[in-house]
Amino acid sequence: MSRVIWIVLDSVGMGEAPDAGSFGDNGANTIGHIAQKYPELYIPNLLSLGYGNIDGMEGLKRVDSPLASYARLEEISAGKDTTTGHWEMIGIHTLEPFPVYPEGFSDEIISKFIEKTSVPGVLCNSIASGTVVINQYGNLHRETKKPIIYTSADSVFQIACDEEIYDINSLYKMCEAAREILTGKDNVARVIARPFIKKGDSFVRTSSRRDFSRLPDDDNLLMRLKNHGQNVYAVGKIEDIFAGSGITQAIHTKDNEDGMDKTIEALRKQASGLIFTNLVEFDSTWGHRRDALGYAKGLEAFDKRLGELLSKMGKYKDSPSDDYLIITADHGCDPTFKGTDHTREYVPLIIYGNNIKKGINLHTLKSFACIGQSVLKLLLPEDNIKPLQIGESFLEDVIIK
Repeated sequence: MSRVIWIVLDSVGMGEAPDAGSFGDNGANTIGHIAQKYPELYIPNLLSLGYGNIDGMEGLKRVDSPLASYARLEEISAGKDTTTGHWEMIGIHTLEPFPVYPEGFSDEIISKFIEKTSVPGVLCNSIASGTVVINQYGNLHRETKKPIIYTSADSVFQIACDEEIYDINSLYKMCEAAREILTGKDNVARVIARPFIKKGDSFVRTSSRRDFSRLPDDDNLLMRLKNHGQNVYAVGKIEDIFAGSGITQAIHTKDNEDGMDKTIEALRKQASGLIFTNLVEFDSTWGHRRDALGYAKGLEAFDKRLGELLSKMGKYKDSPSDDYLIITADHGCDPTFKGTDHTREYVPLIIYGNNIKKGINLHTLKSFACIGQSVLKLLLPEDNIKPLQIGESFLEDVIIK
């Protein structure tokens, strides 16, 4: 009986990918630039696992005897967002980028949205920063009851509403209506509920965000695990990213601390299978807002909780002896870089456990799906299990036989 704890540090990239120029991201390096800006960055647990030893890692200390095996991963899908990154991890190759709307959404889309939701109109309908747009339109939204519709460089249709004007369930229903409208050539990756409240003279987001994603292809790691009776326990926005596909149980979180609380708590609940966690604050709170100091503090806070997690692996009554920990990311979001968009970067990979060799450098792996292939072999080791469509397992190089 095996169990995998898989943690995605949302947006914690580690240097420009070979095709970064095609995305306008030459020079991006999320971790490297944070470490350069804050050389006192204190992440001893990550470093002990070999985080600083990864090929191409800049600004972090190497250790002589890493406790884990490690690599960097190169994305092969056409995108640099949450959806394409996570989907690739579980074996889905996105060949065509999802639609984006640099000029805002068409009159046809907005008209259908107004008709389907019976709202009195919409505000904004352009690319915007979420924290800026609610303060720009918040008062007018309260006066007119028109929801704030905006997008970004990502394939997203975002709906922001004051919780006093539209309660959470009403906002979620708007998102469901938008999800039904946005099909075919307009099948955006995510419709996102962005609730906020008035606090003093300004407006602030609440923690009730929810993503309504397009459905992934059925042939993926999570569906394979579920169909073979394995637990797939989703923490944070994992359930939303995959539109519930292949998830057996899910719990949403308020922030990174809550995400780590729920992940550690899951060690008591899930004796086998996959615990799949996304820690979103690196991206949403610090990356997009270009808060390098907040990002550094977030890494330090995660590292502290990582020490707690490591101490509890395999320790609970029903814990398997072969607990495995995987730490990676889905893209970059360099807070020192130009603009506020994601950045096309390599992402780090750490794999740790009692049955994993220490200090194996896997160098550069082509495709995030190498993780999915390896998890598939860990949790479904039978010879007759068909491999995922992309990625190559690295398990044979790191497992202690």
